[in-house]
Amino acid sequence: MPRYELLDVPGLLSAQQLRETVDSIAATQQPTGSIPWPDGHTDAWDHVECAMALTLGGRLDDARRAYEWLQASQLDNGAWAMSYDEFTILDSSIDTNQCAYVSVGIWQWWTLTRDFDLVAQMWPHVKRALDFVIDLQLPSGHMSWGRSPSGVPSQGSLLTGCASTYQALRCGLALAELMGDPQPEWELAAGALGHAVAAHPEGFLDKSEFSMDWYYPVLGGAVRGPAAEELIAERWNDFVVAGLGARCVSNRPWITAAETCELALSLIVIDQPQRARALLTDVQFMRREDGSYWTGWVYDNETHWPNESSTWTAAAVVLACDALAGGPTFELFAGHSLPSVAHLPTEACRSVADLH
Repeated sequence: MPRYELLDVPGLLSAQQLRETVDSIAATQQPTGSIPWPDGHTDAWDHVECAMALTLGGRLDDARRAYEWLQASQLDNGAWAMSYDEFTILDSSIDTNQCAYVSVGIWQWWTLTRDFDLVAQMWPHVKRALDFVIDLQLPSGHMSWGRSPSGVPSQGSLLTGCASTYQALRCGLALAELMGDPQPEWELAAGALGHAVAAHPEGFLDKSEFSMDWYYPVLGGAVRGPAAEELIAERWNDFVVAGLGARCVSNRPWITAAETCELALSLIVIDQPQRARALLTDVQFMRREDGSYWTGWVYDNETHWPNESSTWTAAAVVLACDALAGGPTFELFAGHSLPSVAHLPTEACRSVADLH
C-alpha cells in the first residue's frame, strides 16, 4: 500500500517537524481508536480531521483505527452523537456537519493510499451518514444544523457547518462514483446547498463575529473566483492581527492556531500562497517542543488560553502546510477532481423568507 511522504515547507517547517506534529496527535489516540480533545471528549468532525493528518503522516494503522472507531460508534440512524468518551455518549445531540465529514476523510484515504478495502468497509457508513444529513435539508437548500436527542430538528442553519457539508457531499459523490453506487439525491442536495452558501447568507443564523463564518464558504468550495477574493478582503482587518495570526472571534483579543491555519488553507486554494505562508509563519510561536500546538493566545495579556494543546489544531497545521507545499491536501480542498454540481441559478431560487 502506498504511504505518502510529507514534504518540506522551505523556510517554515521541515517534513521531520511535520511528522513530529503528526506523532503528537497519535500520542493522544485511545485504545478504541478515538482521538479526543484535551478534556477527554471526542467529536466526529475533529476526529476525522486528526485521522486525515495521521494519513498524511504515514501512520496508516493509526488512521485505520480512527475510522474503525467511527464505524463502531455510529448510531443506528447513520449519525454520530455530539460527544463521546470513547464509546460512551456524553451528549446525544447531533450536528449534521460532524456527521458529514467522514466522507472527506475516506476520500482522502483513497487518494493517498489506493487502499480499496477500507473504502469498501466504510462505504455503508458514509452512505448512512450522508443520507441522514440530507434528510435535514430545508427547502431553501440550507441544512438544519442538527437534531435534538428526542429527534426534533434544530431551528436554524449554520454557515460554517453548511460550507463544510458542501465539500463533504462532493467527496461523497466521488466515493459513490468509485464504488459504482450512484447517489443522485446527494448531487441535488449539494447543488442546493452550494447555492445557499454562496448566494443566501441571510438564511443562516448570525454568527458573523466568528472567523469561520467568514472564510469557510471559500474553504468548503462553494465560493470561488472573484467572489472568493472579495469575501476574504471584506473582513480581513476584522480578523487578522499582523504578526500573530487570525482571531477566532472578531471582538476578542484571542488568536487561535487552528483558525489561522484554516484561513491559510482557504488562501492557498484561491491562489494567494504568499499571504497563506505569512499566516503560517506567524502562528509558529504556538508550536511546542513535542511538535504539538497551543490552541490559543490572548495577546492583550500575552497568555495561552485555553492552557492546552489540541489535536485538531495540530491537524490543521499539518493539512495547511501540506497544501502550501503542493501536496495532495491542496487538491482535496481545491476540489478540481471532485464531481462538479450545478448551483441553482439565482433567478430560479425563491426567497428564503418564502421557504420558512
